[in-house]
Amino acid sequence: MASPIILGAKLQLKRSELMDVDNKLKDLLAKRDELAASVEGIESEGDLQAVEAQADEIEKDIEETEEKKKKLIEVVEEIEKEIDEVSNKKPQGGERGMQNNIEVRDAINAYVRSKGQTREGFTSVEGGALIPVELLAPQKVPTDVVNLQALINTKSVNSSSGKYPVIAKSGSKMTAVAELVKNPALANPTFTEVNYDIETYRGYIPVSQEIIDDANYDITGLIAEEIKDQGLNTKNAAIAEVLKSATAKTVTGLDGIKELINKGIKKVYNVKIIASASLYNELDKMKDNDGRYLLQRDITLDSGYRLFGKELVVVDDTMIGSAEGDLKAFIGDAKAFATFFNRNATSVKWIDSNIYGQLLASFIRFDVVKTDANAGFYVTYTPAVPGA
Repeated sequence: MASPIILGAKLQLKRSELMDVDNKLKDLLAKRDELAASVEGIESEGDLQAVEAQADEIEKDIEETEEKKKKLIEVVEEIEKEIDEVSNKKPQGGERGMQNNIEVRDAINAYVRSKGQTREGFTSVEGGALIPVELLAPQKVPTDVVNLQALINTKSVNSSSGKYPVIAKSGSKMTAVAELVKNPALANPTFTEVNYDIETYRGYIPVSQEIIDDANYDITGLIAEEIKDQGLNTKNAAIAEVLKSATAKTVTGLDGIKELINKGIKKVYNVKIIASASLYNELDKMKDNDGRYLLQRDITLDSGYRLFGKELVVVDDTMIGSAEGDLKAFIGDAKAFATFFNRNATSVKWIDSNIYGQLLASFIRFDVVKTDANAGFYVTYTPAVPGA
């Protein structure tokens, strides 16, 4: 029978998984309700079919999530039952240490509940509880999941540098001709070449073999995930710097944004708004004359929002701006404006005998280049003064 320490850690992890699954189920149910409410305003047959397809996908996810929740509840109940059996078992011989661990855990719980007044049953160091590390389990802090690479153009390359031809979007059109008349010449496309020069980003995190052996959770998996997050942050920072190099534009109020979208950018571009969280907060509070919020929910988009019919993506202030509170945005066609030249990305793991441990490393090679300067603007937003 497993020790109560291992069982306690397993119980904590499974309860955490159960909470995550329960939250996911609540989100799915909310999406289903929102989708059902949106059907009333749909008139197009094509749009209705798209919504029906989404509804089927959501129902499938709900069924799978409910089944997963049911299985997790069974696992949690089994672990709790096993813990009760261990706790009620009379300690004899080798089991005495097991009972001691339970007593230490109970003593620590009493310490926490009493806000440090009860200290019996365990040691303390400089006023802080000395908690056995076996009772602790890792908790991953939520990170930014926005992937700016998905919003721009991506090209895989086989060399460390080169030239990339770009055809400017002219908006030119064909002309109508009579039957058997010689084909007229089309407008010549405008070619420009941009240079890319691949940079290498790399690093590693050492993990002692003792931690790997002693941990009752996947420590190497958690660190590998952290390395992956750092790679995403590195790419996002490089892409954001290129977006911020767009032609600067200051706009005032919602009318300023609307005028920029309507007149400042050619209609051949697929305009999106990549806004700082502070700017999103300003926009999210605005209403029309009938008291309706101007920012529209759209569950068909990954970002979930539209403004004036354009997708709005929210990122941290310091990513698209330079400081907290910046009201900044890239407004335009990010896919036309910038290209991500991807050389390769590699994750490796190797053993280092000098430290008796493993080195988890990642190497990413890429460059981000502005390819069409006319495709967007780097906007500084100024709130409109009421009555002005």
